[in-house]
Amino acid sequence: MGQGELRGVVALDGPSGTGKSTVARRLAATLRSGYLDTGAMYRAITLAVLRDGVDPADGAAVLRVAEQAELHIGTDPNHADVRLAGEDVAAEIRGRKVTLAVSAVSAVPRVRELLVARQRQLISEARARIGGIVVEGRDIGTVVVPDAGLKVYLTASADARASRRTKQDSREGRTSTVDATLADVERRDRLDSTRAASPLRPAVDAVEIDTTDLDIRAVLDRLLDIVRDRGLRGTAARSAGR
Repeated sequence: MGQGELRGVVALDGPSGTGKSTVARRLAATLRSGYLDTGAMYRAITLAVLRDGVDPADGAAVLRVAEQAELHIGTDPNHADVRLAGEDVAAEIRGRKVTLAVSAVSAVPRVRELLVARQRQLISEARARIGGIVVEGRDIGTVVVPDAGLKVYLTASADARASRRTKQDSREGRTSTVDATLADVERRDRLDSTRAASPLRPAVDAVEIDTTDLDIRAVLDRLLDIVRDRGLRGTAARSAGR
C-alpha cells in the first residue's frame, strides 16, 4: 500500500453511540490512511479474560491474561481484523458479555499501559508506511497521542446514543431494547469517566462535535473540512475524495 493522503494522526475520542467507529473508518478510507480501533483491543483482552474464567475485577489476574494474550489487530479501515491466537474474534468481542465486562478490564492501569504501548507502536508503523492514521477510542487525544495533529471529541445525547446502539445490535443479530441499552450506555459512561486510569474526557485542545442531530455523512464532511484546514491532507489528495 502506497502513501495515503493523511499526514499525521487524527485522534477521535468519545463515548459509545456517537458514531465514532463508523465515521473513523470512513474518514480513514476516504484519506487512504491507517485506522486503529483501540476499543477493539480492550474488548479482545476482555474476551480472553472471560474465556479463561478470570474475574474482570481481579486486576492482577486480568493483567496476567493480557500479558499472555496473542492479540493481533489490523489497521486497514476496509477490513476489521481482530484475532486472538490466530482466531477471528471481530464479531464475538461485540457481544453483550464482553460489553458488560470491558469497563472493568480497561480500568486496570497496567493493562492500559500494556495496550497503550502497543497502540503507539501500531500508530508509528502506520505513519512510517502510509503517512497517517485515524485512531479512535476514549483516551487517544489525552494519553495515547497527546501531540496528534487533530483531536476530535464526539458527543451526543444519551437517548440518541442508546437508539443508535439498539439499531446496530438489531442489524448485527443481537436482541436489545432501547431502555436496556440506555442503562448500559449510562453505566459505561459512569465507569469510563470516573476510572482512575485515563478517564474518558476531551483533550483541552480537542474540537468537540455534537452528533445528536447529525448523520454520518455530515460528521464526515465536517471532519474532512477540519483536516483540510489543519493542513493534514497531502498534496496528492484526490478531488473525488472531497
